[in-house]
Amino acid sequence: MTTRTTTRRELLALIAAGAAAGAYRSNAWAQRPLPARTIPSTGEPLPIIGLGSTRPVSEIAEHGPERVEGVVRALVEHGGKVVDTWPRSEDNDVAFGRIIDAPDLRGRLFVTVNLEQTERQAGIDQLERALRAYRRDSIDLVNVGSLAGLDMQWPSLKDLKEAGRARYIGVTAARAELYDQLETFLRTETPDFVEINYSVTERGAEQRFLPMLADRGIATLISRPFMNGAYFERLANAPVPDWAAEFECESWADFSLQYILANPAVTCVLTETTNAAHMAENALCALKPVPDAAARQRMRQVIDAV
Repeated sequence: MTTRTTTRRELLALIAAGAAAGAYRSNAWAQRPLPARTIPSTGEPLPIIGLGSTRPVSEIAEHGPERVEGVVRALVEHGGKVVDTWPRSEDNDVAFGRIIDAPDLRGRLFVTVNLEQTERQAGIDQLERALRAYRRDSIDLVNVGSLAGLDMQWPSLKDLKEAGRARYIGVTAARAELYDQLETFLRTETPDFVEINYSVTERGAEQRFLPMLADRGIATLISRPFMNGAYFERLANAPVPDWAAEFECESWADFSLQYILANPAVTCVLTETTNAAHMAENALCALKPVPDAAARQRMRQVIDAV
């Protein structure tokens, strides 16, 4: 009889389900702490892999809260803490609030809220709804989402930080057409954070913003590392190059994450997934070596050729 060897992906799926918890804990490699990078404005460390929760939370209405709860717990169990939220549905947000307020999770997460309101009071009201839904007196990071109503919202965020309702404040620029506005804003303001798209596929911020943000002492949250899933569709029929094994890259998810994490200007990557096993894989990727400059050039060439 032939004995089939369990693959790493299958083992991670068992871990996420809790069936292989003992085996996982005995794995010394997996027990290494998740690397952290500091928030320049305070020196507070943040684990370098987080969760962009918009997609998982949006599925609560259809699938219930268990799936997103599993993803959040997988993040925390592997040493992560950053959960980026984008309040949309009050019912979903209340259900999500119950998850992140569980006794064993309370106080262990770094929670963000992105406001997309053009009027000052509307932004304040949105934050207050999020605070109630998430059962918190303050939020770790409040962003002006997509620079919406920036002239009105940014002074408001400064006031919220002063009042202790937000520990940090920042902005997001998820589309390239916002880059000119972001650049103008950064000439006069120094937010604690900027959230921006960046991956081996979407490299528009690589030279234009990441060096500037590092020089200015601004933390960066990276969104869309997998282009909201389009990255995997694009590469579905392509094998990961053999030479990627030189830096322990085993999948296309590793390929993009390791490329991103090789950039020292990156503070935390927000991986958006509805699968707890994939969340575990993303976290474990942070323990692998990062590619050097020559390897990153080869990675760009591979992606550009697809």
